[in-house]
Order: sequence, then structure tokens, then C-alpha cells
Amino acid sequence: MPRTDRLQSLLARLRDGRLHRAEDLARAFGVSKRTIYRDVETLQASGLPVAGTRGAGYRMTAPVALPPLDLTLAELEALHLGLAVVAEAADPELKAAATRLADRIDAALPAETGGPAPAWPGLATHPLAAPGGSGIGHLPALRAAIRTRQKLRLRDGTGADTLRPLALDYRGRLWWLTAWSEEQGTFRTIRLDRVTALDLLPELFVDEPGKSLDDLHGC
Repeated sequence: MPRTDRLQSLLARLRDGRLHRAEDLARAFGVSKRTIYRDVETLQASGLPVAGTRGAGYRMTAPVALPPLDLTLAELEALHLGLAVVAEAADPELKAAATRLADRIDAALPAETGGPAPAWPGLATHPLAAPGGSGIGHLPALRAAIRTRQKLRLRDGTGADTLRPLALDYRGRLWWLTAWSEEQGTFRTIRLDRVTALDLLPELFVDEPGKSLDDLHGC
């Protein structure tokens, strides 16, 4: 059996959570105990939660291990919304699991701003309810407005503004909206957790010189 296949099979066997002796694993895969030792060390070096020592046996300390993932903004948005929904479930075990998972994801996400990270958005407020402090409930409407080129009326801590929504971004562990302000005649970057009201307007827009993302980025 090729080593790559053996490692996959060894990992599958260890996932049952039981203790497996190296000599039993060696017999099952037709290799020496020394080979099993090396294979286990390879799994551990890959970051997989394999615990144990030579002579005592090995087992997985967690039932599921995921490799590093690169997420798109849309996938990250779906993750935010899904965890926020689960956090509102009646099942206390699921609610606790959602909170733990949010903390683990938050710790893994890069923070572009210094200082302690803000609380993970979306876990205190149902994402599809009336948007509250997290601002995550605005994401579906904003995505639709950007896609259909629809103007909107937004209110935050600075007042109300009519905007052309251009793009959503996730940085510093916060969601941000980039838009052109009709009232101010300039580009704005707005934190969604500071948005208190948002209404889609029955008016569409097209790109005009000086008001597009290309103009903002100097393309």
C-alpha cells in the first residue's frame, strides 16, 4: 500500500476515538511498528489531533479534523449567518457549540487592526431579525442592492445618507460597506455594526465617471 493511502487509512482508523496499539496497527497494515511510529509522527506534524506514546497506543483526541481552509467573502458571510442562526436555537448544547466554534474561528482569522478583537458579530442577534448591534442582518439586502445596482437610504452614527452600494468587505474582523454618497459627493466606507437603519430605494444607478470602484482604486 502506498504511504499516502496508508496514512489516510490510519487516520480513518484512529477517528473512532479508541486507543490503538502500534503493534495492532502494524499487523493490520502489514508494516513494522517503526513504520507506524513514523506515520503517527507525520500525522501529528500535520497538525492532526493524534495523541499517545509508543508502547501505550494512539487515538484521535477530536472526532473531526479539518485542514486549513481559504474562504471567499461569500463563504465567510454564510458562516456568519449560519452560526448566528444556530446560536438562537433552543438546544443549549448547539448554542454552546456555536459560541465555541465562533471563538475558535475568531482566533484563526487575521486581524488587521491592533488591540483586542471585538466580539464575533452575529451571535447576539438573529441575522434575519431586525438588525441590532452586529449589523450582520443587513448583509443579504446589501448583497442584493450591489448585484441589482439599487440605491439605498442608510442611517448610522453620522446621520442618514443616500448611497450607491459598491462592495462589501471583511477586515479587522468586521464587515464594511464601500459606497458613493449622493449627499456628500464622495466615497464612504461604513462599518455595518454601526448601521441603525437601511432601506432599499426604487431607484437604480449606473456607473458614472468618478463614482465607481475603479475610480476609488485609481484603475
